[in-house]
Amino acid sequence: MSSAPKPDLVTVNVDGKDIAVPKGTNMIEAARLASVEVPHYCYHPKLTVSGNCRMCLVEMGMPAVDPATKAPVMDPATGKQKINWMPRPTIACATNASPGLHIRTNTPAVQECRNSVTEFLLINHPLDCPICDQAGECKLQEHSTAYGRGYSRFVEQKNVKPKRTQLGPRVTLDDERCILCSRCIRFSKEIAKDDVLGFIDRGSYSTLTCYPGRKLENNYSLNTVDICPVGALTSTDFRFKMRVWFLKQTPSIDPESSVGVNTEVWSREGQIYRITPRQNDAVNDTWMADSGRVLYKQVKSADRILAPSINGAATTPELALKAAGDLLKAFNGMLKAGAIAVVGSGRSSVEEQFLTKKLAEALKASPLLVSRVGQGDGILVSADRNPNVRGALVTGLITALPSQKLASLATDIDAGKVSTVISLGEDLTAAGLTAAQLAKVSLIYLGTHRNATSDAAKVVIPTLTIFEKSGAFVNQQFRLQKFAKAVPGPAEVADDLVTLGHLVAAAGGAVLATDLAGLWTTLSAEVKQLAGISYTKLPATGQVLDATAWSGLPFVEGATLHFKPAAVPAAVNA
Repeated sequence: MSSAPKPDLVTVNVDGKDIAVPKGTNMIEAARLASVEVPHYCYHPKLTVSGNCRMCLVEMGMPAVDPATKAPVMDPATGKQKINWMPRPTIACATNASPGLHIRTNTPAVQECRNSVTEFLLINHPLDCPICDQAGECKLQEHSTAYGRGYSRFVEQKNVKPKRTQLGPRVTLDDERCILCSRCIRFSKEIAKDDVLGFIDRGSYSTLTCYPGRKLENNYSLNTVDICPVGALTSTDFRFKMRVWFLKQTPSIDPESSVGVNTEVWSREGQIYRITPRQNDAVNDTWMADSGRVLYKQVKSADRILAPSINGAATTPELALKAAGDLLKAFNGMLKAGAIAVVGSGRSSVEEQFLTKKLAEALKASPLLVSRVGQGDGILVSADRNPNVRGALVTGLITALPSQKLASLATDIDAGKVSTVISLGEDLTAAGLTAAQLAKVSLIYLGTHRNATSDAAKVVIPTLTIFEKSGAFVNQQFRLQKFAKAVPGPAEVADDLVTLGHLVAAAGGAVLATDLAGLWTTLSAEVKQLAGISYTKLPATGQVLDATAWSGLPFVEGATLHFKPAAVPAAVNA
């Protein structure tokens, strides 16, 4: 993978301090690099510049030169090149850094500009901060405190605009709060490629709405809520549910496809309230799909398996593990290789897949995996709907790409070659097996939710959702990314690593560490691509692994992302 070229740096001066920034950096970002905040609303680093909020006004100056000779004009008082300051403030978002650029961000003129802009924005803004979902995350609230006058001179009646407007199935608009920053409009047009939003009417009567006959219903609509700097756009699902300052944030990964979108899980007292994107410019920028935001509801869904069972009757975790272990011990060493089938999962973590491999080795089985293929959207949902097929390749659980149907397993069951099947979260009927075939084998099912396979299983052992455990996935870039436990699991559900470790030992395999730190010591020692990697020291943005071993495999992917991702190994594009 070739290294990125070094940026062309220029020196600019921010409030008297020289700093080197990449050429073309706008003044907001240049000031940020100098640890100086330039307040803004309409500007967003991932969107085009509109320059319509005027909050980022600053004073700008350039080194003076003689018009005729182009020679520097020196200031006799200081002995330095004189700076010609523009007669009026300029917007920082639309002015890019050039050599010698000078910026003043805190002069009386700039402060007066900010006071005036804030006053205009608040003229028709409702005083409903105590009930606004954006409270605690509101830039208008923050900037009004930091840069506003602190009092209002407005005595006229405020304009009344539409409230509780359903722009789409997931987004609710309170138009009285809208400050016309146009972030949502630009996102829909530029990132989601769904030009559905716009302003109508003029002046203080301007209103955000959808085009006639259209709705904001694309799979990325909730990103407009994330980037709304005020409380105008709100999530219908999260609306009035919880104050954000009460919530704990936990870094996680969206498991709906192989893109590996970085996310934040927001929870309180063991309950998840929302999921939002976490910035990783190499993977998902600052966006995520709406479909990934509702996955937390699986934690409390009605079909969740909360307790183990044997032959359909509830039992204790200890007895269920013993029953599963007895099934494995009864066959281990007494039947030919292949008598027990192990069906792993592309939804399991790297650590779980490694233990699944160890289980298959102890049982002399060739582990199987089931692929899930859907329509890639070309943005952040790929055609490969498993988050960790590449993890299975890296750990050696599989050596070839999986198919959607377990045709070979069905044939072996009908031929009497397989007498026991262990399924790790996979509904085998969805993978092509019939109820009659499941009835022919002793079935052990480890999973989170009920399905036809769990109903037919002799032993059912419940497992944890991604929100209740920690681990790692390998995404379509072969980027190893970790996720963390956000909420505790049900009382009678053990960690998946503990369960798998017990089954490996019961099958006659080695006793392995079942904590992340201990297991990663083994992983880094045994798996070539993971050598030298520690789970605890894995960067928040992940680490790209060597993918040359799989450069010839035809991975199913969605179309090219609309935004430009970081360079990835050649295997991804094979």
